[in-house]
Amino acid sequence: MNFTRSDFPKDFLFGAATSSYQIEGHKFGGAGRTHWDDFADTPGNVVRAENGNLACDHYHRYEEDFDLLAAAGFDCYRFSTSWARVQPDGKGAPNPEGLDFYDRLTDAMLARGLKPCATLYHWELPSALADQGGWRNRDIAERFAEFTEIIMGRIGDRMHSVAPINEPWCVGFMSHFLGHHAPGLRDVRATARAMHHVLLAHGRSIEVMRALGMTNLGGVFNMEWAEPADDTEEAARAAALYDGYYNRWFIEGVFKGSYPANVLEGLEPHLPRGWQDDFGTITTPLDWCGLNYYTRKLIAPAPGPWPHHQEVAGPLPKTQMDWEIYPDGLYKFLHRTAQEYTGDLPLYVTENGMANPDVLVDGRVDDQGRIDYLNAHIGKARQALDDGVPLKGYFVWSLLDNYEWALGYEKRFGLVHVDFESLKRTPKASYEALKTALAR
Repeated sequence: MNFTRSDFPKDFLFGAATSSYQIEGHKFGGAGRTHWDDFADTPGNVVRAENGNLACDHYHRYEEDFDLLAAAGFDCYRFSTSWARVQPDGKGAPNPEGLDFYDRLTDAMLARGLKPCATLYHWELPSALADQGGWRNRDIAERFAEFTEIIMGRIGDRMHSVAPINEPWCVGFMSHFLGHHAPGLRDVRATARAMHHVLLAHGRSIEVMRALGMTNLGGVFNMEWAEPADDTEEAARAAALYDGYYNRWFIEGVFKGSYPANVLEGLEPHLPRGWQDDFGTITTPLDWCGLNYYTRKLIAPAPGPWPHHQEVAGPLPKTQMDWEIYPDGLYKFLHRTAQEYTGDLPLYVTENGMANPDVLVDGRVDDQGRIDYLNAHIGKARQALDDGVPLKGYFVWSLLDNYEWALGYEKRFGLVHVDFESLKRTPKASYEALKTALAR
């Protein structure tokens, strides 16, 4: 790596991130069925119909995984809790095995000096709630508040930080308009309602945690830098609309109590009645803001119904996900977020990393591409910090190769290679490079 820990302030935190369904192994411990299980069981939705039943078997191997985190010198671990593991039907009495698991997980982190940074929801909605409309149903905000109270009533006293929902754009738009993720809908009315209700649920969750006396609560927003594919006015409008519904809708709802006007032109007719009245809850104050960043998109106008645009392949080098590598986007988002939305509030890069076609050869994985990617993006984070942006931490996605949703087990984001047959963990060259950089 071309940086060391001493290049950053003493209180700057470095961490790695994962999510529950992607690594735990959902068939264990009395967990209920999720809409991802249903989505994966439907032909054509997921590569080879792969699911999270076993994943990385983190449920049984978490101590080994935490040893890897601690040995690398990370300060924090950003993990998520599974709603269906805690409440198999999404409501009602909790599953004791699920609560016990997250209890053990928390204590194992603390025993290794790792700060637990929890995300309550990373996309694994209980199927019983999906049957009732899922994120389209306003009642989900109260169900999520109940889940928040149960899980944080158990482990909240030991959390360093908590955010309710990971990447609301993926929960709302990607899953209900594009249909790429569970529940796999392509419905503009469902999309508008899910995009609003996910923020209402976020606000209710923050209210519940405040009532429990918790602090250091934040929101995590995924962002893709949008640029016009050419220099026409039409392309500029198309890119501004993409920026509106991808990047601005959720953070503007939380920090300004409004939605972008250019997005409302398409979505307002489909929003639930009285949506404007929910901003008092949605804007419940936060202690920090997290940004997940990976790539940029070039946007061009297109015929057809709203949003009247399309993505155009860009010229930059790409990751295994075919995403352009554009570190400047992270720098621009950190500046823009502080200037337009959060002011002096602490910012964190809560996810950043790349999928790489990693191959295990003679017990080693030489992932120089990932080292280069991390160097470039951490360099831009440091540049923003030097400019005065109140950046307080950086989390790599991901600790482990894992279940990459509709792409199954093909795309490898991990610092640690996982053999999905033997489940053997092998630290990659990027892990070793970070370990050296983070040595105290």
